[in-house]
Amino acid sequence: MRITLSWLREYVDLPADVAPADLERALIELGLEVESIVDPSTTVTGPLVVGEVREVEELTGFKKPIRFCRVDVGGANGTGEPQEIVCGATNFAPGDRVVVVLPGAVLPGNFAIGARRTYGRPSNGMICSARELGLGDDHAGIMVLPADTVAKPGDDARPVIGLDDVVVELEVTPDRGYALSVRGIARELSHAFGVPFRDPGLAPAPGATAEPAYPIEIRDPAGCDRFTARLVRGVDPAAPTPDWMSRRLTAAGIRSISLPVDITNYLMVELGNPMHVFDADRLAGALVIRRAVPGERLTTLDGVARTLDAEDLVICDAGLPSPLAGDGAGTPISLAGVMGGESSEVRPGTTNVLFEAAHFDPVTVGRGARRHRLFSEGAKRWERGVDPALPLVALNRAVELLTRYAGGTAGDGITDLNQVHPRTPVIMPADLPSRLVGVDYPPARVAALLEQVGCHVAVGLDRLTEDPGTLAEAAGAGGTALAVTPPTWRSDLTDPADLVEEVVRLDGYATVPAVLPLAPPGRGLTVDQRRRRAVARALAENGYIEVLSYPFVAPGLSDALGLPADDPRRRAVRLANPLADTEPLLRTTLLGTLLGALRRNLGRGHRDLALFEMGTVFEPRPDAGRPPAMGVADRPTDAEFAAADASVPHQPRHVAVVLAGQAEPAGWWGEGRPAGWADAVEAARITVAAAGIPADRIVVRASERAPWHPGRCAELRVDDVVVGYAGELHPRMLTALELPRRVSAMELDFDALPAAPVVPAPRVSGFPPALIDVALVVGEEVSAEELRRTLADSAGDLLESIRLFDVYTSPQLGAGRRSLAFNLVFRAPDRTLTAEEAVAARDAAVAVAAERHGAVLRGA
Repeated sequence: MRITLSWLREYVDLPADVAPADLERALIELGLEVESIVDPSTTVTGPLVVGEVREVEELTGFKKPIRFCRVDVGGANGTGEPQEIVCGATNFAPGDRVVVVLPGAVLPGNFAIGARRTYGRPSNGMICSARELGLGDDHAGIMVLPADTVAKPGDDARPVIGLDDVVVELEVTPDRGYALSVRGIARELSHAFGVPFRDPGLAPAPGATAEPAYPIEIRDPAGCDRFTARLVRGVDPAAPTPDWMSRRLTAAGIRSISLPVDITNYLMVELGNPMHVFDADRLAGALVIRRAVPGERLTTLDGVARTLDAEDLVICDAGLPSPLAGDGAGTPISLAGVMGGESSEVRPGTTNVLFEAAHFDPVTVGRGARRHRLFSEGAKRWERGVDPALPLVALNRAVELLTRYAGGTAGDGITDLNQVHPRTPVIMPADLPSRLVGVDYPPARVAALLEQVGCHVAVGLDRLTEDPGTLAEAAGAGGTALAVTPPTWRSDLTDPADLVEEVVRLDGYATVPAVLPLAPPGRGLTVDQRRRRAVARALAENGYIEVLSYPFVAPGLSDALGLPADDPRRRAVRLANPLADTEPLLRTTLLGTLLGALRRNLGRGHRDLALFEMGTVFEPRPDAGRPPAMGVADRPTDAEFAAADASVPHQPRHVAVVLAGQAEPAGWWGEGRPAGWADAVEAARITVAAAGIPADRIVVRASERAPWHPGRCAELRVDDVVVGYAGELHPRMLTALELPRRVSAMELDFDALPAAPVVPAPRVSGFPPALIDVALVVGEEVSAEELRRTLADSAGDLLESIRLFDVYTSPQLGAGRRSLAFNLVFRAPDRTLTAEEAVAARDAAVAVAAERHGAVLRGA
């Protein structure tokens, strides 16, 4: 939100000498975030003057138009003679007054101006365009000042072109929609400086007439509870936008389009009420405000043809039949509150216009803007709340400005379909601000501050017409209750807590004492925190990069992952108000969002990727009901907390990894190694080990589970409980998600891991180990993990470690058989082992493997 100080001064009597620092401090103390306060006069240093073109000589022989000009700059150049300047613009003539920057000046962007010779002629300075001065994006020609400009040649051009006006830029939070206007900011500054405020929203405006300005029908009063309109005929289509209005719009960051459109944009910034203007000659019938029928199409002002949704609120032309909506519903010509349509827009030849000022539902407009990704200035204001009392004032001001600057005749008829409900009083104990904030606010002070905001405050039970029982309950024993009716422009004031915030804000945050609570003695990180950090550190040390993704997914993700129809992961929680309508569900697995991150990185040129994420998934409770409605006035009861918890989905923490490309890059040292299912299984082992689970409690077995490849999927068990899966992903799923082949992944239920046992300190032997390799031939149905565990369990206490280092297949071994080679390390704590002892331990282990799995020593 950008506005000029001169615009604010029209409605609030700020001190004449107010400094930008004082203005910034006042706005911050009011709770408004100041992005910047810029004095444009400081962006151009050196001589910037008004000039009058005396002579123009057209230079020939060049690829583009070049003009040699003599410009009267008064005595600003020190000689009194016309200044010689070479210029490439052609939109001016002798006698025009222009803006001239002389040698020695510096323009925005640190562009220094000097005297030089160009195109064979001397050029001492420059005739400026709006873009060169930082006043806008127009660079099609230089700035030609209006014919009635009072300034003489040689006068400082800054006040003439608005470079002397301070520009304030604010970041307005979603709950402060009224601050997206000059009206709202001026009112706030009147509180800060204690000066008078003249509310432009209270300007007199004629009401509805018996004969409407234009036939209008509201079929959805929930989406549009007020609609006003008025015709203006015979306007001059060539009438330019007044210079003062164009400058203010430029300062606000809005491009000047045409006078009728500029007027609606100007009033949107000034009053905070977005408007729209139709070309009345392009309307074929009555206007109908309704919800769209799915499949209807509308080409908006940005030239994009959009398919409408059933939730979209549209303005339709009943004279253009819609094949989908039926008779009388009309064809959509505007996406209400978001953007108008091409078919009814004001064009260069428009002479008859219909102004519209309405009041739309904030939720409807906000969802429509996000659905169509049309975040217009109007939609930004609608979704934050607009004053429903403004339409007639805005309508009257728009008609007045248009007839003043473009002629024409305002129609006698005024349409005002008003179904706005009056605000409901908020009942609040008068001592609530004192109790919540810890500052003594007398009831009279509370009432006075709320009345500054614009609230109507009734104090005392005897003066109230509401239910005495409700008021007595709100006041408490012996207290005083306030019935506070918020003003129409403050849609954010709905609860007593909102009123308390206004009291504190206007009284000043500086009056609230800063008291730090006593912190209980700390015990450092919790066990779960240390465990999560240990896992994240272990994965990072093994080359994985952590990502954080939003937990929102699209409805079609379950199909893309190939989940079976009865898979519980298909049952997802749907958000009532999602950030994006395309992703309204909460994830039930980390793989969907993690694979999305993988796809984005692959699309940006990364080929070798190893990503991991730790986060929650959301599992809906089958018997969960609606959460209870809990107010903010008092602490909820234990029963209400329990009912709310019962409605919240179960949210276990998972950890997942995905791998693509090369696990080990190729180079001069040799060939690389692609990432595969074994890397995913190893990532699972790393995770479980970092969580403090001993290796002898982990079992890896072949399994099947979507979205993994049926023949390349393993399940991980801890104490015979499945905690996750790892392996290569199914090719069909990878194709559906546009991912390369051979992508591998792992996902573990982190919360399903048992608590880490207390591990005794290891005994370190100072005696040498005995190293023995053993290769056993077994059937392919025997997994390496099963054989490893058998050898480890039966080799005795002397076995220190066992590791699989080779898998070999050959026709000589027999069909369906393979050789698994293990490295066994034996060591005694109190002596050096003899060869006989080590071989005996090995033979004992091999004998048990032969008995259980039919293993045979290879080469025996």
